[in-house]
Amino acid sequence: MTTSPAQQKLGARVRLLRTARGWSQEKLGERTGLDRTYVSGIERGVRNPTLTVLEALANGLGVSLAELLD
Repeated sequence: MTTSPAQQKLGARVRLLRTARGWSQEKLGERTGLDRTYVSGIERGVRNPTLTVLEALANGLGVSLAELLD
């Protein structure tokens, strides 16, 4: 499976924000309504999340969508 640089960058950003809060992927999944395996896929850059999923991630992490994508 091919991943784009944007997917890899997003994954690294989600992981950074999640670990800075001391959360597991499971905890982030609970806060966003996403399965832990889906969160893992995003962090590894193998998932290409929709805008709705990005919004859920931003809300779950307590950041704006712009901050998530920064």
